[in-house]
Amino acid sequence: MNAEELVRATLREQAAEQPPASPGFADRVLAVRRRRRTRRFAVVAAATAAVVAVAVAVPLLDSGKSDVRPSGIVRQHGITGHPDQSPPRDLIAAGQTALAAYYTWRTVPQTDGRGIGVRTYRLLDPATATYVKDSRWAFVAVAPGLRTAAVLEQNLPVRRIGLLDLATRKIERWIPVEHGIGGLAFSYDGTRLLATTYDGNPDTRAKAQDIKGGWEWAPAFDTSTRTGFYDIDVASGQGAWTGVGSDRYTPPRDDFSYSRTGDQVYAQIIGRRDGTQQFYDLDGGKTAAPANERYLRTDVDARLSPDGRLAALGLTKEVAPGKSYSSIRDPRTGKEITKIRGGHLLAWADDRRLVAWERASSLDEPYRARLVLVTIGSDRIVPLSGVQKEMFDELKAWQPVFARR
Repeated sequence: MNAEELVRATLREQAAEQPPASPGFADRVLAVRRRRRTRRFAVVAAATAAVVAVAVAVPLLDSGKSDVRPSGIVRQHGITGHPDQSPPRDLIAAGQTALAAYYTWRTVPQTDGRGIGVRTYRLLDPATATYVKDSRWAFVAVAPGLRTAAVLEQNLPVRRIGLLDLATRKIERWIPVEHGIGGLAFSYDGTRLLATTYDGNPDTRAKAQDIKGGWEWAPAFDTSTRTGFYDIDVASGQGAWTGVGSDRYTPPRDDFSYSRTGDQVYAQIIGRRDGTQQFYDLDGGKTAAPANERYLRTDVDARLSPDGRLAALGLTKEVAPGKSYSSIRDPRTGKEITKIRGGHLLAWADDRRLVAWERASSLDEPYRARLVLVTIGSDRIVPLSGVQKEMFDELKAWQPVFARR
C-alpha cells in the first residue's frame, strides 16, 4: 500500500459513521477479570478498598481537519494547541491522544560523585484543562481516559503503587507489593498495570566526563539491577511477580512495557543497535516479537497506529530547521510506505496523524524543538506547543507523557 492509497483508505474509513460507546462501557470492561495464568499469586490489597474505575476511551477517528481550538474549548477528537507555551500551562491534545502530564528532571547530589535523578510532574487537571504541579511522585503513568494515574512515591524503589484520581488529586487505593518498584506502564486498554521491579534506585547518577572535557551526570550502571515485573489487574489489585534477571546490556533504568495485545512484555537492550528490543512472555521467558511489532524500536515512542496497520520508525533525514522526516513502515514486513514530517514521533492522534517533536534550530545550533501535529500524505504541520529551547538541559527541559483520551 503506497501513501496515496493509504490516505484514500483512511478517509473512506473516517467517512463511515461510528456510534459512540454506550454508557458504562469502561465500568463493564473493568468488571471483567482477565483469565489468569496458572502460576500466579495475589498482590495483597486492602480488603475494604473500593475498586477504582479506570476510564477507557473508545477511539473514534477525527474528521482530519487541522483546526486548533481556542483555549478552554476541549473537543474529544479535535485539536487543542498552545504554540505560545513552553512548557505548556493549558491542555495540549490532538485526535484521540492528549498530553496527560509532563515532568522536569534534576539531579540531586548525594556523596562520592553520585546523585539521584528526581522528576517533578505537572499533571493534567481534567476540570480546568491545565497542568498542575505535583511533586509527591517519583514516577507517574496515566491510564487511557485521563481519569486515573498510577503513581510511585519518592525514594525508589517503593513497595506500594498508588491509584490517583486526577480530578481530586487523592489516592483512591494503594496496592502493596513485596518487591521494590521503580517504573510503571498501563496496557493499551488500561485494564492492566505493568510494574518493573529493581533492587536499587534506577535513577542513580554518577559524574562522567563529557565530550568537552568537563563532567556531566550520567546513569550509574553499577548501582541498580532490574529484577522482574508485576502484571497487575487494575480492577482487583491482584497480580503476579515474574523474575527476569538483568544481562550485561541492561542499563540502570530499563522499564518493561506491554506489547499491543498485552500477551508479552518488552524492554530495550542497551549496547547493541540503538532501539533494540527484547520480548518476554508473562512467565519471564525470552520470546520472539509479535509479528506486527518485530520492526519497532524502543526509542520511537509512537510505535503502532491505533488500527495496528502502520509502524512509526525513526528519523530518516533533516532537510532544514523545522523540516525533518521520519519513516512510516509496514509493521509486518518493515518495508517503508512513506515518510512523514517530524524528527521524533511521540504518539498517534489517529490512524494517519501523529504528534512529534520538530526541530526549530539550525543544524549547527543546540537542538531545540516544539510539539507539532503531522499528517501522512501532507507536508503541513500544526504547532501544538512553543519551542523548548533547552532540550538537553536537565534544569530547563520538560518531557511529555501522552495518553489516549
